[in-house]
Amino acid sequence: MSIKQKRILAEAFPYIREFRGSIIVIKVGGHTIVNTKSMDGIVKDIVLLHHVGIKPVIVHGGGPEITREMERRGKKPKFAAGLRITDDETLEITKAVLVGNVNTRIVSLIEKYGAKGLGLSGKDYHLITAKKKTPLRAIVEGAEQEIDLGWVGEIANINPEILMTATDEGCIPVIAPLAVDAQGNSLNLNADTAAGGIAAALHAKKFIILTDVPGILRDASDRGSTVSQLSINDAKALVQKGTIQKGMIPKVEACIQALEKSVEKVHILDGSKPHALLLELFTDKGIGTMIYKG
Repeated sequence: MSIKQKRILAEAFPYIREFRGSIIVIKVGGHTIVNTKSMDGIVKDIVLLHHVGIKPVIVHGGGPEITREMERRGKKPKFAAGLRITDDETLEITKAVLVGNVNTRIVSLIEKYGAKGLGLSGKDYHLITAKKKTPLRAIVEGAEQEIDLGWVGEIANINPEILMTATDEGCIPVIAPLAVDAQGNSLNLNADTAAGGIAAALHAKKFIILTDVPGILRDASDRGSTVSQLSINDAKALVQKGTIQKGMIPKVEACIQALEKSVEKVHILDGSKPHALLLELFTDKGIGTMIYKG
């Protein structure tokens, strides 16, 4: 064993002791999921967390695979304000991909590496209830228009009871970002928002977003400009300044909402980097961006 490996193990011990018995919510992004090698490594590391006494809960996306399936069926994806416009056909494709493909694949990997996975969507046990998102006002071809997002949901309530029971019984829950409304209709949710809401409802020790960038960047064109840590107020200022933009905005907003409720710390990091999750949790320096209260 090298000196570097010994140092990492020595650093890891107090963190393992601190996090043991705690719930950690991990959101795995769609771009990470389509990379088979990365996803395999992530699940292996999550199972390791489980075996050292941590209680992981996984929330996953699936955007790229939904888009691929839509295109295979000859249907062009449409987006507004970063949200997928979800008509009846798109909703059926979304449910099939998230529940029948991505979710079952992650559960199978968990079981491959020696733990028990429990596949769920937010519709199961009324885990997530939501209401249909109101139409957006947006500029399209130079004119302001009202855009109906279709079956896109806005979270109304999260009932974490099934997740608490599952983790207490030694399972790793895997949740697809779907919800149900008061009339029993299925709704498509932004996965970052769903994960942040679940982390808050569970009073998670940590909320971690695994994405395809190293973290929050001071310069969006420079992947080496990662901000190691910042406060909620710093994060809000970077959004207002325009430093945080595009797809990073809903991630940061989900992190802020989780922190403002009950989560202690949140992290955004590159899930394609080998053992990114372990390095962020169990080393002093970490490798992504940590946002904290204060």
